[in-house]
Amino acid sequence: MKPTKVAIFGTGFMGRVHLDALRRQESVEIVAIAGRNLEVARKLGAGFGVSAITADYREILRDPAVDAVHILTPNALHYSMAKEALEAGKHVVCEKPLATSVREARELVALAAQTGLRNCVCHNLRYYPMVQQLRRMREAGELGEIFSVQGGYSQDWLLYDTDWNWRIDSQAGGASRCMADIGSHWFDMAEHVTGLRVTSLVADLQTFHATRKQPKHSVESFANKLLGPEDYIVTPVSTEDFGTVLFHMGARARGSVVASQVSAGRKNRLHIEVYGSKAGAAWDQERPNELWIGHRDTGNQIILKDPALLTPEARAYADLPGGHTEGYDDAFKQLFRRFYASIATPGLTPEYPQFADGLRQLVILDAELESHRTRGWIDVPALD
Repeated sequence: MKPTKVAIFGTGFMGRVHLDALRRQESVEIVAIAGRNLEVARKLGAGFGVSAITADYREILRDPAVDAVHILTPNALHYSMAKEALEAGKHVVCEKPLATSVREARELVALAAQTGLRNCVCHNLRYYPMVQQLRRMREAGELGEIFSVQGGYSQDWLLYDTDWNWRIDSQAGGASRCMADIGSHWFDMAEHVTGLRVTSLVADLQTFHATRKQPKHSVESFANKLLGPEDYIVTPVSTEDFGTVLFHMGARARGSVVASQVSAGRKNRLHIEVYGSKAGAAWDQERPNELWIGHRDTGNQIILKDPALLTPEARAYADLPGGHTEGYDDAFKQLFRRFYASIATPGLTPEYPQFADGLRQLVILDAELESHRTRGWIDVPALD
């Protein structure tokens, strides 16, 4: 099979994650990397065996040999890069959020439909095997009617006012940080596993550090905890550190979620609990190979990841035998496998989040920001 030739836009934390996952795809060849710092880009390329390095991503878009691009830059660049990539005839994988406004996201959804190109927003957390098992149990009716969905996403990497990342800057990351960055992952998972849509919500957001000490040199995501307290610039902050949301889902279900980037000791904990009229189920990203099943009249269960014990549909998301863990990097592998299979097979129905899913999360985010501003409940419109 002729390999799909792929380029990477962005050389930070996500750049390395995507490169590593792409190397695990049999039908993909990584041919170019674009990064604003050529020295960093060349070093990254050397480590992954990629020789074509540029500071101008448009050079890559002009290359007819490149089939697809991965956009892993600060959020404010997603819209323009994705638009230009689609116009250049490239398939696109874009990190979330898809854009920094609903208007931009709608334009990208329309353009993707017009071009017929494959498009993906990287909500990779759907692709843990036990998340898929939870989804398939719900689809089979094992949970019954869904009554409530609750949980959260907690991190501590921005706990101190000396912690800094480009996401803090609204010019680079958009008006929202915590809810856009990790809250969107939670809501995408909640809608994915339940099959229900959020219909209304009320949100409360909080910025605990009104100013932060911004280093004078560049800081990669999650690397800030290793810095010393020198050469800082005191910088005003408008994006939130914390958010909590109550919401309605579907016809009757209710839910709540807390997202925080200042929760000491929580490194990267997304947890979701789904309770229905027959049973409940809960999953925790810090224990990704376990799924808790709750019962009213019999003992509860903890199911360990074992492909032989999963439903046939969920089994397709687990490559390793029971007792062999599959985690964060494997979720990217599973997502990219399905994306590139859809390029190789034009008639294949996408089994991954598309630009429309990215738009959906921006619609929810807009409602959260409006609710916080007005201190009231906001209806979340369905997509046209």
